[in-house]
Amino acid sequence: MSARPIDEPHRASSQLELLFDLTFVVAVASVTAQLAHSIADGHGLAGLLPFLQVFFSIWWAWMNFTWFASSYDTDDVAYRLLTMVQMAGVLTLAAGVPAAAGHSDYGIITLGYVIMRIGLVAQWLRAGLEDPARRRTALRYAAGISLLTMGWVLRFLLAETGALPSFSGLPLIVCLDVLELAVPLWAERPRATTWHPHHIAERYGLFTIILLGESVLAASRGVAGALEAGEIRVPFVVIAGCGLVLLFALWWLYFLVQAGQGLSDRRHRSYLWGYGHYGIFAALAALGAGLEVAVEQSGREVEASSLALGYAVAIPVGVFLALLWAVHALVVAEAVTYPAAVLGCVTLILLLPLATPWTGMAAVVAAITAICVLLLAVTIMTAAAGARRQGPQPSNSG
Repeated sequence: MSARPIDEPHRASSQLELLFDLTFVVAVASVTAQLAHSIADGHGLAGLLPFLQVFFSIWWAWMNFTWFASSYDTDDVAYRLLTMVQMAGVLTLAAGVPAAAGHSDYGIITLGYVIMRIGLVAQWLRAGLEDPARRRTALRYAAGISLLTMGWVLRFLLAETGALPSFSGLPLIVCLDVLELAVPLWAERPRATTWHPHHIAERYGLFTIILLGESVLAASRGVAGALEAGEIRVPFVVIAGCGLVLLFALWWLYFLVQAGQGLSDRRHRSYLWGYGHYGIFAALAALGAGLEVAVEQSGREVEASSLALGYAVAIPVGVFLALLWAVHALVVAEAVTYPAAVLGCVTLILLLPLATPWTGMAAVVAAITAICVLLLAVTIMTAAAGARRQGPQPSNSG
């Protein structure tokens, strides 16, 4: 297991990585459905914190595998079998999402996390044995991951036995999450791993597509619920159509910037870029839940207020746009979207739900979609004008 070159040409995601991603489709679909149920029942705020906690577990498991694979994807028998162990852990975690999101029961999720970590620690130990140049880095990863895995198990056992005070549950989870984020920063200090910038950018793009696909799936569940409840109405058609256009606009905005070359030139910003995607990914998953309930309420009554439904769509879109600008700005010399334009659009989007009690949900979703389409159009025209001023540029292949 030798380190793969940083500048390996034409590096692309492997078939095993794509198969691994499919297990996360199940996990994300489960957590999105749970959030949609909470929103529809009028408990959106109560369901938000469990959603963010569970989604962090899903995202961090994906992150751990992705960055390791970018440096040490040998694709031999041992590597494939240990990847299969991690996939089993992801599916176990996905099975525990309803209990965690609905009843704060993290038993199955903790078990899935342990299974994933067994496979990941074995991979790092193997890298430490077979890559002497980065042995200290690999062993630091193995040690940090192992200690934190024991920390999660201990937290669960203390909570189950009642030895953990109720008020300390959330602070302890946040503390463990922060320590999880700190492990790569600490482990890479002796010598950095050889992750491939274009490969990482592609992997993040693929996960973005998965989350957009989950939003489409969630919206389709809302369509099915509305159709079962009665006849097709104008608000139903407007929300369903605008939801599709909205997701398409967000996809277009994300892929306006090809981050591979930027990550290659600014490797020191990779932590901020990679960690910043947690908010982007969580926003896309939450948007799927919001669109599901928005479509569903056009055909039948739900417990949530119109104001809450409006913000269930507006807040994820606003968070996505703001964080997308931030992560793009980290890896490009000149951002393709102006900060003032993003700020103005986010402000308008967050104000629109206030009008929901008078205009209805369809009008608000249509207005949010129109703002995103307008931002996209302005950004495309700005980027085209900048390209004309700079003239032809040499192509970069990853």
